[in-house]
Amino acid sequence: MTDSASERRPAGELEASVLAALWAAGKPQSAAQIRAVLPQPLARTTVATLLSRLHEKGAIDRRPGGRGFVYFPIADSHGLTARRMHRELDQDGDRSIVLARFVEGLSPDDEAKLRRLLEGDGR
Repeated sequence: MTDSASERRPAGELEASVLAALWAAGKPQSAAQIRAVLPQPLARTTVATLLSRLHEKGAIDRRPGGRGFVYFPIADSHGLTARRMHRELDQDGDRSIVLARFVEGLSPDDEAKLRRLLEGDGR
């Protein structure tokens, strides 16, 4: 006997699939369009819930289109990672301590890259 809970994919994995579909489309998509290209079969309500969550998190935006909304990503995957880092930083009361701990944990290569970026030398 199979436990249906064990067959469920984590929400993060499903959200990543939705984001990947939006990035691949390159233009705003309806929930139905997104659902049609997802690699896994999902209920309409599941896709709607995933889109709502991503919108609440600020990962995607929406505008009226057709009989509902069309959705589009706010940023590419790198931009979304940067947004998450900023959100985490904003949640702590002492930014300087958080930044110091972050820098302490960087590899020498990452520290050198960060120094170049801060000095305006690009990537």
